[in-house]
Amino acid sequence: MEEEAVLVPSSEFDSSVSHATVIPLAKGSYIPSPIHHRACLLSTSTSAPAAPFSLEDYLVASCGLAPTQARETAQKAFDGASKPKKKAFEELSHSRLNSASNPDAVLALLSSVGLSRADIAAVVVADPLLFRSSPKNIGPRLLALRDRLGLCAPQIARFLLVGSDALRSCDVVPRLEFFISFFGSFEQLLVVMKKSRCIVRYNLERVVKPNLALLRQCGVSVRQIARVEGRVLSSSPERFKELVLRAEELGVPRSSRMFWQALTVVAKVTKEKVAARLVFLKSTLGCHESEVFTAVSKMPSILGISEECLHRKIQFLIKEVGLEPQYIVQRPTLFACSLEKRLVPRHCVMKVLLAKGLLDSNRSFITLTQVPEKTFYLRYIDRHRDSDPGLADAYASACAGVVPSPI
Repeated sequence: MEEEAVLVPSSEFDSSVSHATVIPLAKGSYIPSPIHHRACLLSTSTSAPAAPFSLEDYLVASCGLAPTQARETAQKAFDGASKPKKKAFEELSHSRLNSASNPDAVLALLSSVGLSRADIAAVVVADPLLFRSSPKNIGPRLLALRDRLGLCAPQIARFLLVGSDALRSCDVVPRLEFFISFFGSFEQLLVVMKKSRCIVRYNLERVVKPNLALLRQCGVSVRQIARVEGRVLSSSPERFKELVLRAEELGVPRSSRMFWQALTVVAKVTKEKVAARLVFLKSTLGCHESEVFTAVSKMPSILGISEECLHRKIQFLIKEVGLEPQYIVQRPTLFACSLEKRLVPRHCVMKVLLAKGLLDSNRSFITLTQVPEKTFYLRYIDRHRDSDPGLADAYASACAGVVPSPI
């Protein structure tokens, strides 16, 4: 294959390099040349041995990290490889951290697709294992993000913050192309990846596409699929079919808009634990089994809440708020609310407003719990600031876990 010389200019990461390095590359390919670390260039004595390479110092000098952050990042780079890695590969990837050569090459690659120094520092902190990667592997994949997908530098940076592990482990671009098309946009895919980072690492043909096809057959919308946990989509098609059956056994039909939530629950909660939660709810609330299944069909995620957490919420709703068990089981959305961050603070506000005649006595507690935070604050706190100047502080204290004694 005909070769051509490629001139690689000195990087912004090492201003002490005043010359360019020329390396032969196969025509049409492009891998930036490693830039020698400053410490190596400053060594002018032939008799004195060179100081051992320090990744921690390198991160401070080349990426601008604070010493503490550099120390933590360097430690993760050495210790962060997954356990199933074979010894030979471990030794190879560790050897890439013995000098500035591999880290320089990785930084040059990130810079070559337009990432700023600040973006590169953020990416390295998010995934220090990039320094253990082979530039020959990740280089073409990085360039494909720009040249094949058409992502701009800020988009590439945002993707790497949540998906650099996928970039290291597989040819990620075909997967990205599929998911961008499926979810409708790159931005929507990023939203999904923030919850399920591994989604772009799944095998498309054997796992993802069959599972997505079955979900669509079940009536699950693309928007709902975006909320399904990654462990559901990563299941083998055989296990995925079992999850669908288990979800239906909970009394959640495929046509239900809660079916996606039921799938998520059965994917992460064993049959035994699901059965135990059903028995617990029935005995604690003193209701019939059919009522529990009705509650589950309305909100399957309650089966993913621990029994201890369920018990604390039930006790609060009965003893402090004064709700009847029958009322609670008919309104399972109460269980979705945080006890400390929503139920207790809003009940405190409700008691104050009722005591001062500032709230309609017919206003139900569940109404207050379902209002978005911003709306709640405007409607029930700011609105009464003149009548009760201390209400805002009392609410803030309650949200912080300290319920003021007057309340």
